[in-house]
Amino acid sequence: MGERTTPSGLVLVETLINTIDLEAGRDALAAPDGLDAFARDASVALAPDDVPTVTRLREALRAACAAHTGRAMPARTAAELADLFADAPLVLRVDGATGAARLHPAAGLSGARALTACVAAAVAAAEADGTWQRLKACEAESCRWAYYDHSPAGRRRWCSMQLCGARSKMRAYRAKRRTP
Repeated sequence: MGERTTPSGLVLVETLINTIDLEAGRDALAAPDGLDAFARDASVALAPDDVPTVTRLREALRAACAAHTGRAMPARTAAELADLFADAPLVLRVDGATGAARLHPAAGLSGARALTACVAAAVAAAEADGTWQRLKACEAESCRWAYYDHSPAGRRRWCSMQLCGARSKMRAYRAKRRTP
């Protein structure tokens, strides 16, 4: 069986969320060439002064993906994500040959606003095709890695059953054994 991948429209969102490795304490956006590498992969020009906005976007998206596993998204974070998206307008373009319609970043956006508009377009398309709810953040507090849930029921809770899932189940087992 082949390796399952994230749908192409959500790769940007997943990649952005995963620019920080909480377990290792490494933030690719803060690394010397990390912002440039991410910007190249995202096909958006970003400058060092965009980092605070991109970081806020990343963490708000992580909270939204955690909500996909049943964890409540704080109202403040939902409002912040709404504000970020409001500052990154989209336009609807219709293909003349096929009639297909897609959202695109509005003309003239640059930096973090352009990235946010690309993310907003990806989220809107994923919501429309039913894939947005399956992009999740690992339930393990020390991980919080973004992953795409390919399980039939869509109930996966950890990025990896072999790592975070096994650790969680082992902690629960040990706690149960200690309780008389």
